[in-house]
Amino acid sequence: MSERIRTGFIGCGGNASSHIGRVLQIAEAEVVALCDPSSGSLARAKERNAAAQGLPEFSDYEQMLAECELDAVQISTPHTLHFEQIMASLDKGLHVLSEKPMVCTVAHAHEVIAKAKQADRILMISYQRHLQPAYRFVRDKVRTGEMGDIQFVSALQDQRWYEGTMGLWRQQLSLSGGGQLNDSGSHLLDIVLWMTGLGVDQVQAFMENFESEVDINSALTLKFTNGALGNLSIVGNSPVGGMWEDITIWGTKAAVYIRNGEITYKAADAEEAVHPEGLPEASTPDRNFYDAILGRDQVQVPPECGLRVIELTEAAWESARTGAPSRVQSA
Repeated sequence: MSERIRTGFIGCGGNASSHIGRVLQIAEAEVVALCDPSSGSLARAKERNAAAQGLPEFSDYEQMLAECELDAVQISTPHTLHFEQIMASLDKGLHVLSEKPMVCTVAHAHEVIAKAKQADRILMISYQRHLQPAYRFVRDKVRTGEMGDIQFVSALQDQRWYEGTMGLWRQQLSLSGGGQLNDSGSHLLDIVLWMTGLGVDQVQAFMENFESEVDINSALTLKFTNGALGNLSIVGNSPVGGMWEDITIWGTKAAVYIRNGEITYKAADAEEAVHPEGLPEASTPDRNFYDAILGRDQVQVPPECGLRVIELTEAAWESARTGAPSRVQSA
């Protein structure tokens, strides 16, 4: 490896510009190439990041992998493309940071995890909430047993996703792999599973596509492997803009309420609820990715998190299709 971790970007649209900007500020990393089939996306990424102006551009990621000396890649492309791009990058001996969802089938999740182990390379997902203070606080409370046994979880995501993605690749099943449940809803599934540490035994799901070929609104009822129950609501046809999220976790010793990232914590033996202070330090998946490559930190979003999410997502799709509860096939 060179003095700095040479990184290529596969996909430069959407939030990739923000990833590029963060990596350009990491002393141990170097952005050496950008790839996107859209010249407009490449131009916008460079406009937003002056330090990227002179970087070589590619329209084909395989050409970039073949012609550039790289140590790592970041992937920010339509969801169904992730699998082949992750596999090709690992084949080249590169570390990989992929946007969510990691992949769109359980079978593909197992394949990329096996490939990363075989290649002895880091495969990580950009679920940024694993590095954010509020969610780390809750995970710590659960893991130390301060909340007792988790008995019920309720989570809601509200977004004008249907209208905002109309006519775009996110509503094309061949590129997105699914609707909001597989897109921004993926964050909600991941953070619930990660904070609680629970596995899901079965799910009963109902979904509404409206005029789209992908799911827009989803109602999921969960039974966790420890016997706890849960409800997850994905509202993709909200009449209001922005995003609203509520997550509530009830343990036998405490309850925690997260409203748009703000925490209220109430212990069973406490007189009043508290808004915690002195939360864990914040970071980003980009920073953690390079620290992990350098051996300075553990990977905070391992590919097993992506596996857990697609296991639940696939089971929810199956339940919505059949109208019956579906078992979640966990490894």
